Amino acid sequence: IEHHFVSAIIPNPEEDYTLQASAESDTQYRVTASSDSKTIPANEALNVSMQFWAGPKLQKEMDKIAPRLSLTTDYGFFSLFSRPLFWLLDKVQSVVQNWGWSIIILTILIKMTFFPLTAKSARSMAKMKKVQPRLKQIQERFKDDRQKLQMEMMKLYKKEKINPMAGCLPILIQFPFFLGFYWLLIESVELRQQPWAMWLTDLSARDPLYILPVIYGLTMFIQQKIQPMQGANPEMVKVMKFMPIAMTILFAFFPAGLLLYWITNSIFTVVQQWYINKQLIKE
Repeated sequence: IEHHFVSAIIPNPEEDYTLQASAESDTQYRVTASSDSKTIPANEALNVSMQFWAGPKLQKEMDKIAPRLSLTTDYGFFSLFSRPLFWLLDKVQSVVQNWGWSIIILTILIKMTFFPLTAKSARSMAKMKKVQPRLKQIQERFKDDRQKLQMEMMKLYKKEKINPMAGCLPILIQFPFFLGFYWLLIESVELRQQPWAMWLTDLSARDPLYILPVIYGLTMFIQQKIQPMQGANPEMVKVMKFMPIAMTILFAFFPAGLLLYWITNSIFTVVQQWYINKQLIKE
């Protein structure tokens, strides 16, 4: 097994084999398949057949050869997300015939699926903004009694039907999808050297012109403007202002396909937040 390639012998499924596995070293392993011994009479012949695969880890093709051979594409801990995402991505790609546009379309579908949760989170954050003056009063009144402070804050949240963690929930839910997409793009040979448009000729490699990281930084900056942090520590607000720059630098080394996903996700987040804010103002 190599990163995007594998060679494998597949024993005849109609015969019984004894399998043995051992570790040769920290990085090398031996797997042995042995069948029962056979006696060949004099002047006769015995045909033994096996299949052999050598080449890229094309998951659909490998599954035709042997069940679960495609598991050599190892998404690790996030297989729970990466494999269903790859299946959906492959279905979309079979229609649009472009992996880059497939990533964009699948991202939009995911955002639409989670929109009700996003809207609920935005409403909770709007309620948090509304009760900020009362929260400050409670904090001033009970600043020397931490236990009483927590009790009074929980009473206020309960009375106003506010979940203080609701604003973080959409981010927490999207994070596994982000990591799932990351491993999908890193491990899936189907995306290797696949172009999207113009300067992007390999979705599994970083953007050679660093255009996508800059676009992502701009969308993050716009997102902060339309969704400011309410009630946050002033020092934290200052730190968050530098996040678009930090994320631009970090994402400069990520696969271009992953950036396509995250930019599309951010743009739709901005559009959804604008729509939700408009609805909240009407209400």
